Amino acid sequence: MSACKTLTRSSFSCIESNLRINGGRRFSSASLRFPHSVPTNICPNFWFSSLLSRNRGFREFEPHIPRLRRYGCVQRAVSIETSECRDEPITPNLTLETPEDSLKDTVEELLSNKDDITKLMKMERRPEFDIGGQIGNPKRWFPYLDEFKVGSVVLSSGEVLEAMDPYILEARKERFRKVANNRSYAVCLVVEGLSDFGNVSAAFRSADALGFQSVHVVSCDSSKRYRDNRHVSMGAEKWLDIELWDSTQDCFKILKSRGYRIATTHVGIDAVSIYDMDWSFPTAIVVGNETRGISEEALELSDLHCSIPMNGMVDSFNVSVAAGILMHHAVSDRTTRLGCHGDLTLEENQILLAEFSLRHSKSAISIAHEYARRKAWPKL
Repeated sequence: MSACKTLTRSSFSCIESNLRINGGRRFSSASLRFPHSVPTNICPNFWFSSLLSRNRGFREFEPHIPRLRRYGCVQRAVSIETSECRDEPITPNLTLETPEDSLKDTVEELLSNKDDITKLMKMERRPEFDIGGQIGNPKRWFPYLDEFKVGSVVLSSGEVLEAMDPYILEARKERFRKVANNRSYAVCLVVEGLSDFGNVSAAFRSADALGFQSVHVVSCDSSKRYRDNRHVSMGAEKWLDIELWDSTQDCFKILKSRGYRIATTHVGIDAVSIYDMDWSFPTAIVVGNETRGISEEALELSDLHCSIPMNGMVDSFNVSVAAGILMHHAVSDRTTRLGCHGDLTLEENQILLAEFSLRHSKSAISIAHEYARRKAWPKL
């Protein structure tokens, strides 16, 4: 209470000082427009400072309306807002590491360059000619080897996790563990010929949220570009295994070699309801272009056609909505049949955790390289 009195007293002293300085001017009661009460959400000091001006005398009270902002990290938000409250300039040379989640690489930019997509995957990939391609079970596809190569040095997933452990917050590591426990490669999503990158981004976001690790993009139509879709995907593309294909034939050939059946979404007489399918079987779900739908080539090369039963007047869903419904039902069906959607073995789980750790930040690779350098030193 005493602090408030002191603050009020000092503020009225400023008013008196202004009156002396502007003694030659006359002020009427109308020129001082005080509100009946000070808003409770405004600091008194800020209220009086906005009311007074040393150079312009008095001015009408203007309530402070906070501006909506988006920050790359919490520390940046705190530093900016604190500086504004104190009327202090932001330190120009303030150095804060920007999380990769806030970087400007949009989904469009990633899908325009296969090299950029490949760089997202850190652990060594399993060769395609290894048709079995799995750890411990030849009927399951898992894309990674238990290797991270740093020059001539090879780190195992356990060594990668050991190297990264001191640099990742415990809450983040717990999040990685939870996500890995619910991940599966048994069902993957294929988007064919989408022209709206907003739809691609939304499909990526649904895939990540529902526990799908593998997504495939076939020949995106570059004639129509939609920029800045990262806010749609919410950075989901960073944590997914995204593979780009120039043709539907190449994509389907590889998927079949990995043990997937190809299920294209199509409204036709021979289409099977998604509710009648056994989703415990490795399946690649294919959704098509927003206008043209699935290509004739994809329909011919697929193993079956499936559809989402519709009970309304419309006969189709938005493509990203359809993808979300398909993936959600696949997860529900697998959970009913198998007990859960996530099906990675302990070794696969650890490798995926190492992959997440290496994707965590820009400095992760440097940390792993330093660990490998120390490992290569001759032991004395």
